[in-house]
Amino acid sequence: MAHESFEDEEVAAILNEHYVSVKVDREERPDVDHIYMAVCQAMSGQGGWPLTIIMTPDKKPFFAGTYYPKQRKYGRYGLMDILPQIAKQWEEDDERVADIGEQIVKEIEKQMLSNLSGEVSEATLDKAYAHYEQTFDAENGGFGGAPKFPTSHNLSFLLRYYYRTGKERALQMVEKSLQSMYRGGMYDHVGFGFCRYSVDEKWLVPHFEKMLYDNALLSWSYLEAFQLTGKPEYAQAAEQIFTYVMRDMTHPDGGFYSAEDADSEGHEGKFYVWEPDEVIEVLGAEDGELYCDLYDITIEGNFEGHNIPNLIGQDLEAFAKARDLNPEQLRERMEVCRAKLFDYRKHRVHPGKDDKILTSWNGLMIMAMAKGYRTLGREEYLQAARKAADFIIVNLRQADGRLLARYRDGEAAFSGYVDDYAFLVWGFIDLYEASFELDYLQLALELNQQMLDLFWDEGNGGLYFYGHDSEELFTRNKEIYDGAQPSGNSVAAMNLLKLAKLTGDARLAQIAERQLEAFAGAVDQYPTGHSMFLIALDYAYSPPCEIVICGDPNDEATAQMIAVASNGFQPHATVLLVPDGEEGDRVREMIPLVQEKVQLGGKPTAYVCENFSCQSPTNEVGELQDKLQSL
Repeated sequence: MAHESFEDEEVAAILNEHYVSVKVDREERPDVDHIYMAVCQAMSGQGGWPLTIIMTPDKKPFFAGTYYPKQRKYGRYGLMDILPQIAKQWEEDDERVADIGEQIVKEIEKQMLSNLSGEVSEATLDKAYAHYEQTFDAENGGFGGAPKFPTSHNLSFLLRYYYRTGKERALQMVEKSLQSMYRGGMYDHVGFGFCRYSVDEKWLVPHFEKMLYDNALLSWSYLEAFQLTGKPEYAQAAEQIFTYVMRDMTHPDGGFYSAEDADSEGHEGKFYVWEPDEVIEVLGAEDGELYCDLYDITIEGNFEGHNIPNLIGQDLEAFAKARDLNPEQLRERMEVCRAKLFDYRKHRVHPGKDDKILTSWNGLMIMAMAKGYRTLGREEYLQAARKAADFIIVNLRQADGRLLARYRDGEAAFSGYVDDYAFLVWGFIDLYEASFELDYLQLALELNQQMLDLFWDEGNGGLYFYGHDSEELFTRNKEIYDGAQPSGNSVAAMNLLKLAKLTGDARLAQIAERQLEAFAGAVDQYPTGHSMFLIALDYAYSPPCEIVICGDPNDEATAQMIAVASNGFQPHATVLLVPDGEEGDRVREMIPLVQEKVQLGGKPTAYVCENFSCQSPTNEVGELQDKLQSL
């Protein structure tokens, strides 16, 4: 629409004569996007972007749709038809048009705030699993048909359901999906990182845009799959995502950029596709032909006459055996080839980079990098998380503590939304659990409280999307749907439960309970649309578990205990460190759970507690490992 219509002089003439045109960046103003997308869905039965809304001067919408061409074609009205007609109706009877807007607003308000609350029930978890099982694509992985979005929180919920019930099918669905996505063309096999979604059911052809939030959430799921199964391919996927983000998506001062465009030189995917001759020219005949065979690069092509490198249906072990090659040597050889292709690709015209730094998405990547450090032990991930956290606090937090939503080119703007607070608190909780630095826990508590002050609905529970101090739209909505990104309310539910447990704060525990009840009705009606909320629900219904380690973090035995406690998949466990001296006193003051825990015999000591009962403490790493396996 930008090229067809908004840059067209005829369309511009009509708009400038009869309308006030406003173009909204939905990442900067998700509050506007959420409300008017709900309008579009209510009025037309569908939504999507671009989103086209026409409203009265007091922001009440009376016309909504998505894409409109300039002229009518393929049975779709064009802007040159619609705009003059609406302008004529407004001039002839603006009161009638305003009444339509008023009715729509009332209906949307009713829809947005009704049927949300209900009784929290463990049965909702089983109901969700049954629906995932029903919609699972056993051949290709993922759920439903094309287009397919990664929606990694679906997979993270299923990992927890497997952990809860032992149902192998839950783990099988996760592994098939993770493997299929990684092997597909939606993954950039040359430069790493995932694209936004696949336009087909096989994960072959992506929408080539790469989003920070997808890569943060997917690395979380791959790390958890590695923790649970020990399979190195999942750790490799997470490591490669982090390589991509640190290399291409990181501001010099530490914040993470938002996205990379799908197109370059006017063509979607041009940067990412290959021809066999091109690959052979870069790699030489022998390696080039081998690479093309492995990665499905043919003369015919697999995408509009070109080729998206992929490993769909390919098994490296079988591929090597068929060619009488050593699998490990083949893997090393293909990595050398990949690096050469990457260096060659650098000289192409790159897709545009959206270098906005969004507080919410940075919160997700801080969480992922912190989990990466805990799981894989690589110090650079912890440093990247710390630098991003510092960047947000320095550049996107005002003197009064209020978070802002967006930073770009030296300017921070827009009062933060509930997602900014919830996702950043999530990041700080994980950063505390990775580093054991109390300042991060303190920041998490401060921002969580400010979130409640700004967004909490005292009457009905739940968090509004924008704060009481923000620009007032025609209604204050509460977002609970966990789509491509989890909702702020779902993440906040998890944060509240964790912070209440850590601090022993009864008030936070009550708010967490109200948060779950505030949306239980909506979640029970459509549980698979609320997978992050289900993760919070699973946590609430699981017995609490704490692993407390007392000792100097610089001591080798302490470090070994921390590594053992952090490595496995224990989604309901909290690992806590009580160091020596004044810092240990600070920990005991902030976290009552550890008050009675001390070193025994002057040696690093571990306590494993489950469901309010502690096993006997141990000074031995091996014994700690045994205790954890019995959980």
